[in-house]
Amino acid sequence: MNNETTTLISLKEAMKRVDHKLQAIEAQFKELDTTKDNLTQRFEYHSKTLASQAAQDEMWASVALKFTSMELNILNSYVIEVLICLHTRVLEKLPDLVRGLPTLASVLRRKIKNKRIRAAWESVLEECGLQEGDITALCTFFVAYGNRAEYYAAKVRQMYIRDVVFVITNVVKNQALQDGLLRAVQVIEKGKAVKTPEEQKSSLKELIPSVKN
Repeated sequence: MNNETTTLISLKEAMKRVDHKLQAIEAQFKELDTTKDNLTQRFEYHSKTLASQAAQDEMWASVALKFTSMELNILNSYVIEVLICLHTRVLEKLPDLVRGLPTLASVLRRKIKNKRIRAAWESVLEECGLQEGDITALCTFFVAYGNRAEYYAAKVRQMYIRDVVFVITNVVKNQALQDGLLRAVQVIEKGKAVKTPEEQKSSLKELIPSVKN
């Protein structure tokens, strides 16, 4: 074997070693990319979780509102009627699951893993003009005040309140809670909430007459 042949073999072996190293480096880069993607996804998830938690904390803080007992009872009554309405409509769409969904809480809990329940729930929300954020706000309000507020039927509400829209917009400063309460009133009074706060306020003022002195 002459020197030229030996050199050629050595060169081929060197190229193989370089190729193997390049493959190893490529594999490391792919692993790093995968790790980076996983970290990015985790970061985005934690960011969303923190943002959601911050929004919930803000909402809970905003629930400490200065309602009169009459205003509180009336708003709580609207919230109760909306939650009952949502539960009833879901059951109408899922008659075979009535026994397994005795409360709205059971619907909210089971819709996470059950596609039929989730589809029915989303359909009901759309029909009512509501969003998930509205339900979070209304449930927060109910948890905060439900145990110390009375229920007033529609006739009683009309006797005692002048302008429910004014009460909500004047006292409730948290936008999510304000929108949720405004939509709750409109769902009960009109059957469906409008999409924007501006439409809600104008429609509600026309819909709910003020009580004259």
